[in-house]
Parts: sequence; C-alpha cells; structure tokens
Amino acid sequence: MDLVRRVDRRRLLRWGGVAAGVVAVGGPLADAGAGHADSASTGSSGRDRVPPDTLPGGAYDRYVAKLAAEGRFSGVVLLSHRGRTVLSRSYGMADRERRIPNHEGTAFSLSSAGKPFHAVAILQLAQRGELRLSDTVGEYLKGFAKEIAEQVTIHHLISGTSGLNTPDEDVRRVFRSREEVHEFCEQWARQSKLVAAPGTPTDHAGAEVAIPALIVEAVTGRTYWDYVEENIFKRCGMTGSAFYTRPQWLTDRHIAHPYMTLADGREVDAVRNLDQSSPAPWVLGKNPGRAFIDAPGDGGFATAPDLVRFARALGDGTVLDRPWADVLTAAKTPHGPTSFGAYQIPVHIVGDQWVFQRAGANPGAGACWSIYPYTGWAGVILSNSDGAPLQEMSRRETQAITGASPGGGPGG
Repeated sequence: MDLVRRVDRRRLLRWGGVAAGVVAVGGPLADAGAGHADSASTGSSGRDRVPPDTLPGGAYDRYVAKLAAEGRFSGVVLLSHRGRTVLSRSYGMADRERRIPNHEGTAFSLSSAGKPFHAVAILQLAQRGELRLSDTVGEYLKGFAKEIAEQVTIHHLISGTSGLNTPDEDVRRVFRSREEVHEFCEQWARQSKLVAAPGTPTDHAGAEVAIPALIVEAVTGRTYWDYVEENIFKRCGMTGSAFYTRPQWLTDRHIAHPYMTLADGREVDAVRNLDQSSPAPWVLGKNPGRAFIDAPGDGGFATAPDLVRFARALGDGTVLDRPWADVLTAAKTPHGPTSFGAYQIPVHIVGDQWVFQRAGANPGAGACWSIYPYTGWAGVILSNSDGAPLQEMSRRETQAITGASPGGGPGG
C-alpha cells in the first residue's frame, strides 16, 4: 500500500499555523515570478489544457486555503505545468520561535517521500554498467545472513519484494554525528531476516531502504548522502535540497521546523525538544529531530520547486536516460485495481493516464509529490505540522489536474 494511504490510515488529525498565502501564476520555475496562466488551452492538444480547478481561486486553491484557515495545514503546495508554476501557496510558520514564515523556498523534511532517490541512484549505476539489478546483496556487501547474501537481489530490494523483515528502530536514541547514524544503519540492516521467499511483497521493510544505499556506497566509494547530493540534487538543479544535519535544522532559516502534537494537545518544535515524543500509534515514541541526519537511503530535505525540477529531470533525460527512467516508473507489482508498485514509487492509473506519486510522514512533517507524465503536470504538498489530511489533499490535487478521482479506470 502506498504512503498516501498509510498517512490516512495513521490518522494525522490535527494541523496548526496559518499565514498569508503567496501565489505565483505562470512563472517559470527558475524564478517562480508573476506571470499569466491561460485557463483555456495552451496548445492544440487537450492534454495542454490548464483546468480551471488548478488556477488561483480554483477549487484546489480554495480547499487548501480552508484547511489552513481551520488550522489543519501549515506548509507549501505547488502545481506546475510543463515547468511553469500555475499555483503556489504558502501557509504557516517555518520557525515559530523566530517568526520565519513558510515560503516557496522553504526546505521541508521528506521522510519516506525521499526514498525514490536511492532507487534513482541504483539505476544510474546500472545505466553505467557498474551493477546489475539481478545482482545479489552478497556481491557487494559482507556480514549478511547466507540466504540474504545469496538470494536477495537489488531488484527485490528496490521493488519492495525482498521477503525481508528488519528489527524495530531504536526511536528514542539521540544521534550525535553522521558517523554514528551510518554505523547504526549498517548494523541494523545486517540484523534483517528472510521471512518469506524473495519476490514476496513486503511491508515497508527498513532493509529495503538501507541495503541499496550501502550498495551505492560500496560501488562508488562515497557516502550515500554525498552521492545523491552530487548526482541527483545538483544535476537536477535542486539548489535548496540536501541531507541537512540537526545543527543545520536548528540554525538555517530556510528549513521548516516540525511541529509535533503531544498527548496533551500541545504542539512543540520537535527538533528543539528532543525529550518529547509522538503519541501517535504509527510513530509511537518517535521524534525526527533525534536522527542528526536521515539514514542512508531515506529522507532528505527539499523545497517544492526543487521537487518539480526533479520531476522534470526524470522526464527529460537529465537524471536518468529515458529508457532507465521508464525502468524506474514501470509498474512491477499490483497493489490494487489501478495501483501498482514501481521502484520505490507507487504508480496509479487515473482516468486515462498514469500518475507517479510518493508520500511520507513523520511526527510534525508530511510530504507528497506527484508526476503526471502524459500531461506535463507536477504537484507538491509539503507540511511541517501534524494533522494535515495528506491523502485527501493528494486526491483533491489529482482531481483538479485530471478531472478524475484516483481509483478510476481499468487496472491489473
């Protein structure tokens, strides 16, 4: 099941913080400045049409504004068509203590929405002939159980079909350095057990994130963080995105702080209150600020325009050659009538087109980015407070762009 559905099931019910919205219409992503978006067709094809519901004042804009007015959304939403901004709105505060508002250039924690970066990194290496997707774990890494080393392939890992189970994380541990995070990640991944035959779909196994990142490091001789920043973020022009550390989270004015809701209803800045923990069942005891830096293969921080740049780079051959980008997003395993698993990206048939979508959530943070490859649209939702109805927001975005609700159309 994709993370959009997971977030809904985990019932992130409350949201806080409202500020004035900022809108840019029709401006190129290079400056996201003011411009003009024609509500009629932008070309001869119906796929070039800009639907009225996507425009400022349209149905999606009004819906997000209502959420913010009700204290249920703090963050940024952005809709882009063929590289030009159609709608950009910002609400709430990135840092309430310093009175810094969220804005289009604010970087948000991605949580699981950053996992496709490790799949892209793996495919870059495959494209260059430095590894094969059929290679097993043991061809690159030592210290794993014999059945894992010899049977589990890279394809199994990045398609979510490894059959692995990973021990629960030590969510209360406060990490103090990149090296400490990396050492823990390596040891944690090696504690994985093969609980089903390789090829069996698994449920969010941590090893399926950590092991590909360790393979990237083994092949390239670089840390996963450095490799992705250089070969994905920099190549895509994602200048506001990085794997920031906790000290940077505390001091950099362009990074949104996560506002976590406690059991008594209070909202606290998670990264400034490492002794506080989430009471939510799906992240019980967790505080994202304790990590120092996101584990290899996971997370990272990105701005909304940067995620649109990533979407465009996937489509134009910048980050992967076009055939390899197709390998990334091709449906691998059926999840539902019109929903499939690809390489770390759930993909859906909506109406008569594909939608590629990845979401993630942590206490005080939520993210979802969507790519509509047939029509050149991209959508981003980034939040920094508990309670946003992320699944519903994503559904409203898709409906505004396609005119159809997710789940319609034929499937397999």
